[in-house]
Amino acid sequence: MTADPRTTSDTPPTPHTTPGRVLVIFNPKSGSGDSELPAFLKLLREGGAHVTERQLEKDTPIEEYLSDLGSFDALVAAGGDGTVSSVAYAARYKNVPLLAFPAGTANLIAQNLDLPTDAPALARIMQAGHSLRVDLGEIEVQGERSGFCMLAGAGADATMIKDSEELKERFGVMAYVMSAMKQLNPKKTTFHLTIDGEKREFEGIGVMVANFGMANYRLPITSDISPSDGRFTVILMKAGNLVRLIPNLIDSVRAKLNLGDPIFSGNLETVEARTITVDAADPFPLQYDGELHVETTPFNARILPGAVRFITAAKENDVET
Repeated sequence: MTADPRTTSDTPPTPHTTPGRVLVIFNPKSGSGDSELPAFLKLLREGGAHVTERQLEKDTPIEEYLSDLGSFDALVAAGGDGTVSSVAYAARYKNVPLLAFPAGTANLIAQNLDLPTDAPALARIMQAGHSLRVDLGEIEVQGERSGFCMLAGAGADATMIKDSEELKERFGVMAYVMSAMKQLNPKKTTFHLTIDGEKREFEGIGVMVANFGMANYRLPITSDISPSDGRFTVILMKAGNLVRLIPNLIDSVRAKLNLGDPIFSGNLETVEARTITVDAADPFPLQYDGELHVETTPFNARILPGAVRFITAAKENDVET
């Protein structure tokens, strides 16, 4: 790989140490600019790691930053969920462990992996080197393929993310809550699905194709979602508005804490799938891993079993709902 102005590298470590080589891909536009990334990298270097930093720039394919990934022992993706999922997809099946450094607004992937937010704790986890192998999702829209770690959705959830964009800089994660409260009368339509080759229809406000299953504060979206079972959990949103989904969140928490059977039903239906096609009578915006895209339905998604190793202190049951 030729020299690149985006790339900076430390001087080699002293001969008496044999630290790992760490590649850091970071998005300077993520979050509110108060990331602990500089402190984290300083701690890694003080611990003997040889760190190479590469800053994402517009119109440069993510694959270019990872062309020499095989010469590194670990990878760090620092940014929001969109940055993390893009790096994870580009590094799929390369078997280089990846840390989802939380430098965005919501950082749902990092939350699902039960990662801390402070630099010293993240550095300790990085140095310990424990990782979990999890699935990724691959989505295809109009012939273009991308990856996602958490979920892809069309309908009310994408509309919520669209409406939150103007509020994120001022209100942070609360922008999503405020936007959800605005969705009192979301558009309803007939969705046409093909799930592992079988066709079905339903009327509702959205479809979510989930790999990870926790929302903010590690609240489960619904029960029985695992990022390492080789399947999506497809969530069919039948409720009239997003506020009516709160009882389902309560049910999920009850299930997680073994507090008994669900006491609410009818708002959601879940099915499992390895491949799915989603279309709708009325085109909907599409989002995956919190990033809104101009593409609309239809889209195809398929699971990529065990495609990435995420660095985390969590165990497998810690990342399931």
